[in-house]
Amino acid sequence: MPAFRVHPSPGWSSSVSNIVILGAGMVGSVMARDLAQDAEFEITLVDRSQDALDRAASLIDRPITTTAADLSARAAVEKVIAPADIVLGAMGSTIACEALRTVIEAGKNYCDISFMPENALEMDELARQRGVTAIVDCGVAPGMSNVLAGHAASRLDPCESIEIYVGGLPRERRWPFEYKAAFSPYDVIEEYTRPARLVEHGREVVREALSEPEPIEFPGLGTLEAFNTDGLRSLIATLDVPFMKEKTLRYPGHIELMRAFRETGLFGEEPVEVNGQRIVPRELIAKLMFPKWTYEPGEEDLTVMRVIATGRENGERVRLQWDLFDRYNRETGMTSMARTTGFPCTIMARRVLSGDFNPAGVIAPEQIGRTPGELDHLFAAHAERGVAYTADRRIMPIM
Repeated sequence: MPAFRVHPSPGWSSSVSNIVILGAGMVGSVMARDLAQDAEFEITLVDRSQDALDRAASLIDRPITTTAADLSARAAVEKVIAPADIVLGAMGSTIACEALRTVIEAGKNYCDISFMPENALEMDELARQRGVTAIVDCGVAPGMSNVLAGHAASRLDPCESIEIYVGGLPRERRWPFEYKAAFSPYDVIEEYTRPARLVEHGREVVREALSEPEPIEFPGLGTLEAFNTDGLRSLIATLDVPFMKEKTLRYPGHIELMRAFRETGLFGEEPVEVNGQRIVPRELIAKLMFPKWTYEPGEEDLTVMRVIATGRENGERVRLQWDLFDRYNRETGMTSMARTTGFPCTIMARRVLSGDFNPAGVIAPEQIGRTPGELDHLFAAHAERGVAYTADRRIMPIM
């Protein structure tokens, strides 16, 4: 039985809503479990893997519909979303952008966690024309990190800097990787290869992924290493803050190992010839490495995040900090990364369905953070699910 019960928003309608979830991996299955707590939701879970669908359905204590479909095919997406009142996306980054366009063109509201490399905001006008609310990057980071950044930027005048540190880690460190992947293998490698965009002195700058490592202390966990990743995403365009950066957290030693792999060419996507065979290095290393990076059933993980903002508030120069330290849930068997990524999406999907949050357009999460009352609602809804964010405000010296 579930270890939590979700309560609908005050303005909730009692009519049945059809919800279609694209992707039945770790995050998609958690989305389905969370939304299935509401009897007024009819859930359809879609994935190309029947095994993934069967696993997800077996964890839910009431019937849901499962549909096997190739989500990289536009016609397949159009077919499965046709009856939906809202669609949720939990797909890999390589197919997420086309799926977003298909959902918007079908006139369906959307909440998505996919780490797509494309700029989803370029579809804002299309979404407005269709009267669609499409919330993108609605996970933990990007996602809650953006919500907090947007809240800080609206609260501080001026907001001088925003720093985001985030990582998903196994609870138990094991040589040689001291890491396991709680989401798409391709997207993990993207963190190690995609150039990182930062903001310095009000201008966008680019740094190499895995660059500028720095130690970060977390109470109860110890020292982690942070490195540059391309996690600011829409914040670069939507916030007027002169200094912003996002870094990924790993156990010490992991950065150097991944840099060695990258410099050797093992993350490359251009085929190389080996004994007359054309081999893509990234595909080969994924085939060899990711079985070792896959969480075993019941293996525990944790998620850590820290968002720091500095600026002036009510005449004082202050430092605002929010921390997340979440662990694997033994009662439900849900991984921490899947919970902390999936819950923001299901929480906001409920807000869109109820009409409590429904601006037309492609919505970056920082817009949620700038909307009065939405951060408080997100915190309360997370706490109801056993995920706690802590906040701290400190006065700083005037510069």
